[in-house]
Amino acid sequence: MSGRPRHFLDLSDIDSATLRGMLESAAVCKSDRRGHAKPLTDKTVALIFEKPSTRTRVSFELAVRELGGDVVVLSGREMQLGRGETVADTARVLSRYVDAIMLRTDQPEKLQELARHATVPVINGLTAASHPCQIMADVLTFEEHRGPISGQTIAWLGDGNNVARSWIEAAARFRFHLRLATPNELAPPRRVLDWARAEGARVELGEDPLAAVRDARCVVTDTWVSMADDAGESRHNLLAPFRVTEAVMAQAAPDALFMHCLPAHRGEEVTAAVIDGPYSVVFDEAENRLHAQKGILIWALGGGGAGG
Repeated sequence: MSGRPRHFLDLSDIDSATLRGMLESAAVCKSDRRGHAKPLTDKTVALIFEKPSTRTRVSFELAVRELGGDVVVLSGREMQLGRGETVADTARVLSRYVDAIMLRTDQPEKLQELARHATVPVINGLTAASHPCQIMADVLTFEEHRGPISGQTIAWLGDGNNVARSWIEAAARFRFHLRLATPNELAPPRRVLDWARAEGARVELGEDPLAAVRDARCVVTDTWVSMADDAGESRHNLLAPFRVTEAVMAQAAPDALFMHCLPAHRGEEVTAAVIDGPYSVVFDEAENRLHAQKGILIWALGGGGAGG
């Protein structure tokens, strides 16, 4: 690959038109899953997992294979990334072998260092700071059900975590109104909010879940405890008022969607009646990880699209 590699690290790094192009490519891939072109033919992608994964692993592995490529799957235990060998040296070595690298890790610093030293595209499969692939799937899902997301109101309830941070960046890139309701102690970083507002995004942060969801077209939440979090009682007590219930959904728009990136804990961040009810599109989101990631891979590897 000539020139600088096309890394997919955060939504803030990529302009709106380019992100929109990825979603358009994803939609083409979804419309003809088995019959679309194979722009990754003769290409190999390394998938590195320092965190356990179901959706990320299966969706990326299938995405590469269905685009005609091959994968090498590596666990943190096998690689000892940054311990047995420096991240920089790992980046240099893998760049001699593969055409792109996907990393799922707790540590965003590892992702950034990998991208600095790799000469092939690096894709953020998830870090403790952001989860842009998930939000690309979420935007694709919203637009399938409700049309263009631009100008719509989206509500986030709960922890101001990595997924929330990527939603904030998405508000700037896709021009929707985002309201977040989080405990003050678990609010997203001020720098992320400041960046989004400087980019012209309409982003509001508060502690009132009912105010956040009022007339929203989509309500989003996530698990209260991820693998890197303290699962203590105090955290649950902080987040309990932000549980998404039928009463909460009743304050949203009559046709509001409910989203959750999964895995979910029914009775904690969301009730079973909501996640298993008519509002919920969580399994559409999960499916769309496959298609959104195809759009990202095609862009990153310069595949020229998935049209037949």
